Amino acid sequence: MKSSAFHLSLKMPRFQVTMVKTLLLLVLASSAPLLTQAQVRGFQHIVILYQENRTPDNLFQGLCGPRGNLCPSPYNLRNFGIDNQGQTISLIQVPLGSPHDPDHSHHGFVQMCHLNATTNQCRMDGLSSSGCSTETCSFEYVNPADVAPYVSLAQQYGWANFMFQTNQGPSAPAHQFIFAGTSAPSAFDDSAATFVAENPSGLGCLAPLNAVYKLISPASAPSEFNLINNPLGTVCFTHETMATLLDNHVPKLSWKYYTPGSNNIWTAPNWIQDICQPNSSYTQCTGPEWKSNVDLHPADVLTDIGACSLRNLIWVIPTGQNSDHPGPNGNTGGPSWVSSIVNKIGQSSCTDTVNGLTLSYWEDTAIILTWDDWGGWYDHEHPALLSVPQGGQGDYQYGFRVPLVVISAFTPKGYVDNDRHDFGSILRFVEHNFGIAEGALNFADQRATTDLSGFFHFSAPRKFKPISAPLGEAFFLNDKRPMEPPDTD
Repeated sequence: MKSSAFHLSLKMPRFQVTMVKTLLLLVLASSAPLLTQAQVRGFQHIVILYQENRTPDNLFQGLCGPRGNLCPSPYNLRNFGIDNQGQTISLIQVPLGSPHDPDHSHHGFVQMCHLNATTNQCRMDGLSSSGCSTETCSFEYVNPADVAPYVSLAQQYGWANFMFQTNQGPSAPAHQFIFAGTSAPSAFDDSAATFVAENPSGLGCLAPLNAVYKLISPASAPSEFNLINNPLGTVCFTHETMATLLDNHVPKLSWKYYTPGSNNIWTAPNWIQDICQPNSSYTQCTGPEWKSNVDLHPADVLTDIGACSLRNLIWVIPTGQNSDHPGPNGNTGGPSWVSSIVNKIGQSSCTDTVNGLTLSYWEDTAIILTWDDWGGWYDHEHPALLSVPQGGQGDYQYGFRVPLVVISAFTPKGYVDNDRHDFGSILRFVEHNFGIAEGALNFADQRATTDLSGFFHFSAPRKFKPISAPLGEAFFLNDKRPMEPPDTD
């Protein structure tokens, strides 16, 4: 540039040379952010927000638009189902805080699926629509006004039409899959397709003597068999997790698991021997990883973001009050809870220095919002099973559709993804982002075929626009109600 300006000075009056130099500097200055951001190809932070018990057809009818003209394209949603009599049943609108809580056990999956053994596909017509005035009804959808923040997030960022829970069952195994890629007791059990299939009557390494865990294997499917916690520690599992990969990374990467208490089945790290390291009576986790990385007060995530101490990877489990799990308590805090975390990151003044670049939290954080299981609600899309019945992994993988919303400064507005994802896809994204070989755990991350890469278009970062919600950060930081577990069944 100096050479060009010098040659220009031989042909132009001084004031014109000055103008040309000024214009050149302005062009360079205006293009610098674009050039800088074009070098961003990953994130320093990944936030996994794990909500409870919903399907796309149940929770996101608001994406269809006021006249329904945005469904089934681009949004693959349907407002009716098929019952076990072959009847077409219109979904009934209910509030988010509806007390109805249909069966979402592994047995519930088998019933709703109604497997066609010839095609190895779910017929999706196994549920009864009789008695839909009772709490067992599955043919319902949530009033879009009650979940407006969720709908806004999906419209503003990325939505997945085909996200399936990995497991065919309820919350506890699902939390193991999102944390460790498996609910199997060991790596050998995972390879043999033997998984914890139901919510157990125990708490991982802290389970009491004779607690019962229901397992499924190709030999037992579709039935289950019992694993009894006798002696103590029998259900304290020994396999690697995503935390293992982060700990072994060079340089070491940080992680944190926010959860409302150590004594519930949604606290995935308490199932893992190396993390929990229980005391001699198996009543308390004492390991250094547990003490440093498991936070028993979920609202601390807002405090940590504000203190510029966000870890590389975090899982955030809500309290019951802020869970989307239906039931008699009528909890409705979930959309506001999620929005408060997204807004806190989007508006943060915290920065990271990455390869000489100074990036805000908004620019170098990816937020993955998904739901742990289908909750028993009807959804019209059938999952693809990994194998034929009693033939391997397909006896417990995959489960029904759950919502997935991907939020970042590099996610195009209104992006709709049509790849087939599961919890293993999220783990592959984490691995890919941090330079770990995809499938390194050799569990669900190895069996998945996608890694969410389509949700990110790295160019100039989008400016954050706050998400409106009934409750904000201050409410959650000052909420003194006793924490409830995110699920009660």
